[in-house]
Amino acid sequence: MANDDIKYQEEYISNARGLNLFTCRWSPSNYDPKALIFLCHGYAMECSISMRGTGTRLAKAGFAVHGVDYEGHGKSSGLQGYISNLNDVVADCFTYFASVCEKEEHRRKRKFLLGESMGGAIALMLHRKEPTFWDGAILVAPMCKIVEEMKPSPMVITILSKLSNVIPTWKIIPNEDIIDRAIKSQEWREEVRNNPYCYKGRPRLKTGYEIFMASLDIESNLEKFI
Repeated sequence: MANDDIKYQEEYISNARGLNLFTCRWSPSNYDPKALIFLCHGYAMECSISMRGTGTRLAKAGFAVHGVDYEGHGKSSGLQGYISNLNDVVADCFTYFASVCEKEEHRRKRKFLLGESMGGAIALMLHRKEPTFWDGAILVAPMCKIVEEMKPSPMVITILSKLSNVIPTWKIIPNEDIIDRAIKSQEWREEVRNNPYCYKGRPRLKTGYEIFMASLDIESNLEKFI
């Protein structure tokens, strides 16, 4: 299937907190898609550029692919790189994804989640929210476990919890170059670095805390996702 046979569309929607969220979709233009796939992008990433290759390939394979940039990510509203509550992000994703599934032409379609890194954790949280709603999921390097040597002590976690409520948006979490750590391909690294919609600053305190606590929660409840 040539790229001319793929239809790409963009749209902004509003979430329950009054933020504008960017959505995009790829689908076969000449026939009815065989199933729906919903993208959950990783931390600091976005859908329309960094997951364009995935969306295009899946659309060529006959699927309708839908993505949404989380608040503070990509082309959506909010402070860049900031997530105040990961459960709100999960709720935003479910509200949008469910609205797509409720359309008359989609009601009988099978529906799958595809999550990368932090998006893998969000996909797992979406599954736990409504286990019978989804027909399956594809997880790429999902954020579902923290290696023991990287886990902070309970005292440090308590301090982080308190600080995150006082200075939530501060970019004070030290970290190595996340692009070098997460991406092996030099070409893909440069593409992400040149993408103006990918956040490249240090993780904000509340964002880091939310991601960390979600990882602990998923790790301790992995049997519920099997």
